[in-house]
Amino acid sequence: MDAETPQPVSTDRYARKKEAIIAAATGILNRRGVKGMTLADVAASVDLITTSVTYYFKKKEDLAVACFLSSIERFDNLITAALGARDNRERLHSFLRLYLDLNRRVRLAEEAPLAAFADIRALKEPHQSQVGEAYKQLFRKVRTLFEADFDRAEANARAHILLEQLWWSSNWLSRYDIEDYGRIGERFYDILANGIDAGNNEGWAPALVEFIQLPPVSHRERARDTFLKAATRLINQHGYRGASVEKISAQLNVTKGSFYHHNEAKDDLVVACFERSFDIMKRLQSAAMREPGTQWQKLCSAAAALVEFQVSDGGPLLRTSAISALPENIRQDMLNQWNRVSDRFSAMISDGIAEGSIRPIDSVIAAQLLNATLNASASMRIDHHAIREHAARLYAQPMLMGLFSK
Repeated sequence: MDAETPQPVSTDRYARKKEAIIAAATGILNRRGVKGMTLADVAASVDLITTSVTYYFKKKEDLAVACFLSSIERFDNLITAALGARDNRERLHSFLRLYLDLNRRVRLAEEAPLAAFADIRALKEPHQSQVGEAYKQLFRKVRTLFEADFDRAEANARAHILLEQLWWSSNWLSRYDIEDYGRIGERFYDILANGIDAGNNEGWAPALVEFIQLPPVSHRERARDTFLKAATRLINQHGYRGASVEKISAQLNVTKGSFYHHNEAKDDLVVACFERSFDIMKRLQSAAMREPGTQWQKLCSAAAALVEFQVSDGGPLLRTSAISALPENIRQDMLNQWNRVSDRFSAMISDGIAEGSIRPIDSVIAAQLLNATLNASASMRIDHHAIREHAARLYAQPMLMGLFSK
């Protein structure tokens, strides 16, 4: 028997090795996705041969499931502990503190990384249902923070907003030193719980920002835009790697040859989807900035228009989770473009603080939280409890006025 092959006995050594395999696999999973992860790469990262890893997990799909379930369990432990606080505001506060402490320990390599849940959609059955059900149970537990005070659609939306903040925060928390996590956590909680309204406005009353139509384009350009919308919807639904060329072509009832006539490669198409989303976001921001009124009113208008676009015939915007699945050579460029969109929100918030229509908050963190909320609002397309006509009220309003605002 190979010296590295564990004995068929449930020992501490067996458990430690299994956890090490899951930890190593989670890091690879986050970088390469379910389809890009291989048992050979995982084995090499923990100094085992591939056949030794298969003793613990017969197939890579089994290992991917273990990675997702382990991370879901860890998040479940956080919300379970937080629910012991005296009221829902304190429970939210506790949940965020516990999450930031976990994130700190992960950055210090004291704990294994957390799996990026976006790639759950790339799993095939029965694995997707298995992980999906565990995630639903986590979601329902988080939703209890809001169920006493809001109806089903409102509570669902707030749970989506909150969880999306945690998933997206791993992308912006790395910009800060872990010594600052205490301060960041307080600002994180304050914005989510209390919103950004200075209290001297007329409340939630966004103007109708009409989407600026693109100029007339050729038939070839219209056909390409059709591909971009279809690809965006499939990537949001199935994940970057789950939205294959075959699925995109089938959705449009065209051949793969037709796909490659309009798009050189799948990566090029995904980049084009992101650039389309960035362009829409920037143009709606600019339209809102031209509206009369305070910066608070302009920010409400921009957020409402973007959420409404998510559920329009032209939507949705591409979810930011696809960035982490891009090849490394183009990932940073997409992240930089996303941050530039976020910086425009930050500038609007800073101007609002200066004029007094927005209360003094951390404008950089607030902009990141607003962007994550726009990302969460894509859930409206699949949440049958949500009423699309109320999209802005369900998503933009709680973010800007506080998750506990009526």
